[in-house]
Amino acid sequence: MPIYIWLTGILLFTAFAFFAFAQAASARNGAQSAADAAALAAAQSTRDELMDGLGRAVGDGDNWLDWLDGQGAPGVGAQAAAEQLAAENDSEVVSLHDGIVVNGFPGYRVEVRTLYTVGDTIIPGTETQHATAHATAVIQPRCDFPADADFKKIVNLDCDGTQFEIDPEHFDLEDLPDASALFSVHLAD
Repeated sequence: MPIYIWLTGILLFTAFAFFAFAQAASARNGAQSAADAAALAAAQSTRDELMDGLGRAVGDGDNWLDWLDGQGAPGVGAQAAAEQLAAENDSEVVSLHDGIVVNGFPGYRVEVRTLYTVGDTIIPGTETQHATAHATAVIQPRCDFPADADFKKIVNLDCDGTQFEIDPEHFDLEDLPDASALFSVHLAD
């Protein structure tokens, strides 16, 4: 009988320890989801700014081809977009780094911390532990155009196999394709 009680105690302790690790893993997964969402939101916000800048440049007769490389957007709304998506995932942005370049593409690295803790477990101290995670999202241009293209004339864009034509002489903002056709936003790590 004492061996049975002793073995039952060991099994219960082991079960509670596995439960603690499962709670920690669940919190970590939640933090990673929030980090991914926040990084993507920051990059998508900047992609929208790229589209606005592209539209203004074409309309004003400026060299709009420069906007197609994915560089140059100020990223004004990136922080707010990241914070909003992190909050929707019950987390907070600890840091947001812009100016990140991954494989030549601009992006954002975001670190988040969950607003909830791992919770009470058999392991002391977990009730105050928050999960953290980071993610990097990049903005990748999808379009190619001839090297000798003149921004003042009609330019044919090849965006991952889809053809678009932009005529600066007869330009309307409605002529611009959707942002996702010109720029891909994806996680880099």
